[in-house]
Amino acid sequence: MTARLHSFADAATLASALADTVADALTAAVAARGAASIAVSGGSTPKRFFETLSARDIDWSKVNVTLVDERFVPADNARSNHLLVATHLLKDKAAAAAFVPLYYDTPTIEDAAVEATQKTAGIGNPFDVVILGMGGDGHTASFFPRGDHLAQALDLSGPRGVLTMRADGAGEERLTFSFSSLGDARLLILHIEGEAKKDVLEQAKASSDETDMPIRAVLNRAPSPVEIYWAP
Repeated sequence: MTARLHSFADAATLASALADTVADALTAAVAARGAASIAVSGGSTPKRFFETLSARDIDWSKVNVTLVDERFVPADNARSNHLLVATHLLKDKAAAAAFVPLYYDTPTIEDAAVEATQKTAGIGNPFDVVILGMGGDGHTASFFPRGDHLAQALDLSGPRGVLTMRADGAGEERLTFSFSSLGDARLLILHIEGEAKKDVLEQAKASSDETDMPIRAVLNRAPSPVEIYWAP
């Protein structure tokens, strides 16, 4: 599928433009279907975008927010994506949104994946907006190079929902939506910043080995067009 690069002068300009685009998409979804859904990523890159989006005039009470992926850690853990989103997005006007976490306090991470799949089943068929990030190793969501469930996660014919991922580069055990859950979003965005990330993107475009750089699956096989937002 097609991937289109949107380049901006700096991170602040990108954050504003991306917030406008996402706000328009969520508003259109509410108007068309009475509700909207967005799955967002963690990491340091989206903080400025989250802060900007939180102030946008959207009927947030009709918006469901969830995560593309999550570490298997409680919401008060400093490395939790839930905590990141609660701090930087679910505030101001966006405080009215409903948040659906992926982490649950269950005996095993596999149990949490089952619960997360059940709790999110009604909000992403497809998602209105999915915002992906990308690591320096070419991972996106928790699709890590040589992850234990990478083939399953990248199988577009597989079921929608949340599965587990363990990988050397992942740190904690992870919960992640499958590619089949994310790739057909009505608006599919890859948000990256910095020259180093652009170099990784170019490297990903130069080959097709998804095991080595899983972002290639999104660039090459996503059912929806990929809108790449980048600033130096």
